[in-house]
Amino acid sequence: MSKSPSAAKEHKEQLERLQKKDPEFYQYLQQYGKDLLTFDDEDEDFDDDAEVDMEDAETQLDGETYQHDIPEEEEKPSKNVLTTEMVNSWCKSIREDEKLSAVHSLMKAFRTACHYGDDTGTDSSAKFAVMSSSVFNKIMLFTLSEMDRILRKLLKLPASGGKKETIIELMNTKQWKNYNHLVKSYLGNALHVLNQMTDTKMISFTLRRLQYSSVFLAAFPSLLRKYIKVALHFWGTGGDALPVVSFLFLRDLCVRLGSDCLDECFRGIYKAYVLNCHFVNASKLQHIQFLANCVIELIRVDLPTAYQHAFVFIRQLAMLLRDALNMKTKEAYRKVYEWKFINCLELWTGAICTYSSEADFRPLAYPLTQIISGVARLVPTARYFPLRLRCVKMLNRISAATGTFIPVSMLLLDMLEMKELNRPPTGGVGKAVDLRTTLKASKPILKTRAFQEACVISVVEELAEHLAQWSYSVAFFELSFIPAVRLRSFCKCTKVERFRKEMRHLIRKIEANDKFTNERRASVTFLPNDNAATSFLEDEKKMGTSPLSQYVTTLRQRAQQRNDSMMESSVVVGEKSAVFGKKLDQIPDSDEEDDIRNDDGASVFSSSWLPGGDSRANLPKEEKKKKKKKKGMEQDERVGDDEDVVEDLVLSSDEDEDEDEEDTAEEDGNEEQLGGSKQQNKKQKPKNLSNKNVRSHHHAKNNKSKKRKRAKLN
Repeated sequence: MSKSPSAAKEHKEQLERLQKKDPEFYQYLQQYGKDLLTFDDEDEDFDDDAEVDMEDAETQLDGETYQHDIPEEEEKPSKNVLTTEMVNSWCKSIREDEKLSAVHSLMKAFRTACHYGDDTGTDSSAKFAVMSSSVFNKIMLFTLSEMDRILRKLLKLPASGGKKETIIELMNTKQWKNYNHLVKSYLGNALHVLNQMTDTKMISFTLRRLQYSSVFLAAFPSLLRKYIKVALHFWGTGGDALPVVSFLFLRDLCVRLGSDCLDECFRGIYKAYVLNCHFVNASKLQHIQFLANCVIELIRVDLPTAYQHAFVFIRQLAMLLRDALNMKTKEAYRKVYEWKFINCLELWTGAICTYSSEADFRPLAYPLTQIISGVARLVPTARYFPLRLRCVKMLNRISAATGTFIPVSMLLLDMLEMKELNRPPTGGVGKAVDLRTTLKASKPILKTRAFQEACVISVVEELAEHLAQWSYSVAFFELSFIPAVRLRSFCKCTKVERFRKEMRHLIRKIEANDKFTNERRASVTFLPNDNAATSFLEDEKKMGTSPLSQYVTTLRQRAQQRNDSMMESSVVVGEKSAVFGKKLDQIPDSDEEDDIRNDDGASVFSSSWLPGGDSRANLPKEEKKKKKKKKGMEQDERVGDDEDVVEDLVLSSDEDEDEDEEDTAEEDGNEEQLGGSKQQNKKQKPKNLSNKNVRSHHHAKNNKSKKRKRAKLN
């Protein structure tokens, strides 16, 4: 709303008195608060002659005269309505004539578009109040695609790239004083609309375009913190390619701005990782692994700084373990034996294995090894065999990456001496156990053949992996002596023939490897403490010719096939959200993205969505179809609303159970069709029936229903 002439005159007089009384404050308002000096909306424009020198006031992007490109007679009728013609006119002026006035007008429209639907009340500074979805899409697409180039040209910066030091130097120049409000307006309004968007493709495109201008955030610390928070949220919870785009945005911030955001990014991404790994199933394994890979990749930006944070986080894990050892309460044990704690151990194991050759990160290997060993021994019962095997796998990874001997054989051999693994199962065949998604086995599963097989096979694989790492050591005979003795003892004690066969195969490979190393060490002349011992069988190690190395290769292939079959048999709800392994390859390079950004943006900003509207009503059709499909899958498989259920792989068929399930399902279907007779049958059903009588009762009901169907058909 415009002010009355008397009010405008009074406002003008007040500003004149302010200019005489406090000229410095008035000059500050001219630079940073032009809206406060605007006392008549009808005369308002983006002319900044009062705040720039004569040279800048008359200079356009290409040196032409500064003037408003929208004629007054065309603007008056559309004072509150933003039309396509106005936007096209500004875009044309920027592209062809590079007029600064058009940039100001476009930024005003961009702010309106980003805040469209907000409750602005009677804000007279809002020049445009109404726009269509097509106008919104055009403003967003053009501004996000071209604004970085425009700002860099105004500020006389290179076309791309830049570091924090560049922006610090720029902040003392005249160009920055004249145009920094454009930079802040662009980044601030884009951040606001990011929080309003619901479509992942739209958010991804916006973040990719903002990534080119991320270096400007060095001048605005408050905006920088907000951008980090938003990007971390999208990284942890987004779907499709959004987590990858968000991570690349964060990594670019850390590379360009350095210490200004490194600490906050390291803390934030670790916290986001912990929040997303509270629960693990087959469909989330790849997602959690992707998040861990992102954290490890971000550590690469600054290893000394990352070491300080990693030391603190690993120390926190050690303190939780210490409390469990001292207090020995269920609550203290629960804090250690939960997915959040174990996934953090997995994360730091991966980080240490990746940077094991770096002097800044290698010292963390020892404390982490001590923590993992303590976790494996905390509760030495058979129900926690899956967790112990997971810890052994982590220790083997650290040992292989650092070349350090870690005694893990005792952790595995102690498992074989427990009665749950060396006696025949009493709980039947059972269903296959996926140790990757299990930390604690229930008591019924503990007695099944499937659980025994999974544990014994994993013990063989991890023990062979451990021994294969040292199969080229001059001391292999001494190292493998006790494991071989205890394996022979297990073969004598166990009553399960298939386990005995598996262990004998491993023993034969150990004996063959003993012969392999003893034949070569018989001719050596160096002492055990000589440095020459480190080069023993070095050529054979590079070629992997030891019997145990070849055996481990076969075991790895068998384990991979078993894991693949587990994954194929799983009911994966929203399976696309878990496939993150190939996302990095799908993100185009910067040069390629420059060529496709307009086409990509045109397809993204083509919906009828507007900020402040009903996000459910404006969801893309594809997402609605996906939601319907997901809902149907959940109903068909009887899946819960908020969790993914994994269908276990049955090792051997249980015909009796299958028949009972089929009979029950058939009975349910017949009862639904019979309608009124359903209640009557329930009343007549005997209360105490044996399994055999119940089954015959079901068949009798089914035969009766079939006869009724035939009668209806006839």
